[in-house]
Amino acid sequence: MDLDLRDCVCLVTGSTSGIGLATAKLLRAEGATVVTTGRSGGDVQADLSRAGEPERVVHAVVERHGRLDVLVNNVGHTDIRKLDTLTDADWQASFELNLMSAIRATQAALPGMRARGAGTIVNVSSTAAKRPSTGMPDYSVMKAAMLSYSRLVADLYAKDGIRCNAVTPGPTATSAWLGSGGLAEQQGDRDEVLAKVGAGRPLGRLAEPEEIAAVIAFLCSPRSSYVTGAAWSADGGTVPIII
Repeated sequence: MDLDLRDCVCLVTGSTSGIGLATAKLLRAEGATVVTTGRSGGDVQADLSRAGEPERVVHAVVERHGRLDVLVNNVGHTDIRKLDTLTDADWQASFELNLMSAIRATQAALPGMRARGAGTIVNVSSTAAKRPSTGMPDYSVMKAAMLSYSRLVADLYAKDGIRCNAVTPGPTATSAWLGSGGLAEQQGDRDEVLAKVGAGRPLGRLAEPEEIAAVIAFLCSPRSSYVTGAAWSADGGTVPIII
């Protein structure tokens, strides 16, 4: 399917690896102009957990390309932790990276989108936002807040031609899970943990980053023009629909 993204200017945060990189590659394959970011690479290098940096990146994109059509707030990170051991500093660091990075980038992008009467925002949340992970307590809370923020933006700016949706991936085969010291190794024997986590999905495996990217790219595109305020599960059936 042609997603009709040719000549769209897209910013994907946290896009030097994993889901973000897969998304950037797919958007480029669809003909979009894509700006990537990362702490140690990307088209614009930035630490988006720091106040002022998301705004700087958005402004750099607009200065370089004249506008920003699509914003994908993907940057985020977590470790396996226990709720009763989290410090105030732990909570604050998670807040800055996993929530405020998206809020700041969105706030910087909105004026230009409103002025043009068009714009698309996709926030990468998590299944942990819908059903909290006991091993990722701070991350779960921040990603739940991201769903609420996504809905607020959708409701407030639909009249300005701006759509905002969220994607909630489950465990995905990226370095965050597979890498040395990653989420699998933090929980025990890497291969045993990955096998158990995969078996816990109805589809019986972790997602591939390209599978999550395909959902994100669709929500970025005019093909999803009547979709806003939604939280799309891409979790292999992990979190059931409540009716």
